[in-house]
Amino acid sequence: MSAPGESSAASASLWRHANFRRYLTGQTASVAGSSITSMALPVLAVLQLNATTGQVALLAFLGQLPPALLALHAGALADRHPKRRQMITGDLASAAALATVPVAAALHALSLEQLMAVAVVQGSAGVLHDAAAISLLPSLVDRSLIQRGNSRVGALFAVAASAGSHLGAALTALFGPSRALLGDVASYLVSAVCTARIQTAEPARVRPETRQLRGEIGEGLRYVRGDDRLWTLTLVNATTSFALALLNTLWALYLLRDLEMSASAFGAVLGIGALGAAAGALSAPAVARRYGPGPMMLGALALTPLTQIPLLLASPGVGWELVVGCALIVQLACAGAAGSTQRSIRQIITRSRMQARMQSVSTWLTSGARPVGALLAGGLGTWAGVRPALATGACLLVVPAVVLARSPLRALRQMPERPARRDSSGAASPARPADACPVVPAPAPAGNGKSIRESSMDGGTL
Repeated sequence: MSAPGESSAASASLWRHANFRRYLTGQTASVAGSSITSMALPVLAVLQLNATTGQVALLAFLGQLPPALLALHAGALADRHPKRRQMITGDLASAAALATVPVAAALHALSLEQLMAVAVVQGSAGVLHDAAAISLLPSLVDRSLIQRGNSRVGALFAVAASAGSHLGAALTALFGPSRALLGDVASYLVSAVCTARIQTAEPARVRPETRQLRGEIGEGLRYVRGDDRLWTLTLVNATTSFALALLNTLWALYLLRDLEMSASAFGAVLGIGALGAAAGALSAPAVARRYGPGPMMLGALALTPLTQIPLLLASPGVGWELVVGCALIVQLACAGAAGSTQRSIRQIITRSRMQARMQSVSTWLTSGARPVGALLAGGLGTWAGVRPALATGACLLVVPAVVLARSPLRALRQMPERPARRDSSGAASPARPADACPVVPAPAPAGNGKSIRESSMDGGTL
């Protein structure tokens, strides 16, 4: 539900929603700050602490481990307790952990073990924050604005991630990698302040006081598995994450070593790729209205493997660098469009009291797929070579499209609506956010695809 004065579906612009603006400002700052850390932390480990290749890999692994281990628990906690409080707690814990790095560096006491401990704490706090942040979105604006809001979130996140990487490089060059991390500390504080200023009522929580967290986790798993549409989109996310983990593990190595791309060209390719993600997220509502969200997502997923062909055929040279950059733009545009749309669908059809647990199941599976994909990339790259490993990843990107194509979602012609509840006499009555059931309506027949509501909100990429 929206805050008073902000729930009108007829509102012409999301920027009139003060709570949404505060949310978007805080989360965008956090994304930009995290990109600073992603840039500065490896430099700090390699150049100042002389970390080996194995130690750098272990540092990255420890940062990815908390989502796989804690996502389900974080989702259950977010559905049990106030989401904004959990978001602020996560922000402050991350800021405190990260702030110890420049302090230790100034005292000449920084060690690789401390960086690993910070990575674990920051990753754990991030899981708590993200589980609450993603599931808070549907309570900030009217449901008719969910898809439009998600598209703006996805676009700004893509731009913020790219800007944060460039800012991280600049701060590292000017002040050194340890002091550059203070930029991320500041971003967490901005996020916490913006979250504290959000004024909106969260759904009431009805649960036995003696109920164990394990039972609520199990309820979330059964809820997602029992809804065909939620389960299909969760599998699409997990299989996409697995394939991209394989590709991303070797992508930089392939471009920099095999294609002899310079560091500046590599950075430029990443930068223009972010523009594709932003464009895809912003265009998703209009494309979904014209063709239907199901066909749009299926088309985006089917096109994604084809964007890997130029990468596999490329050879050193400026011309191929431009081709690879254009292919990345298309790939990330597809990810932005499909990702924001599938998240909107999942948020719309999920009960308010299950939002965080629904999202946590997807986070758990996608996070668990990434380390496995990275290990497979290392094995294939060592045994068969980098290019065959990338070809395998491109083939694996076909799997999400097949999963969606075998689902009724492929023909979904309009964004779903909340089903009506039935009173004791059988008459329909408006569904309440807390108890509406996520019924999957039958796919609309061909020809009805142009009556799409502008009613869904997009929150991210695949």
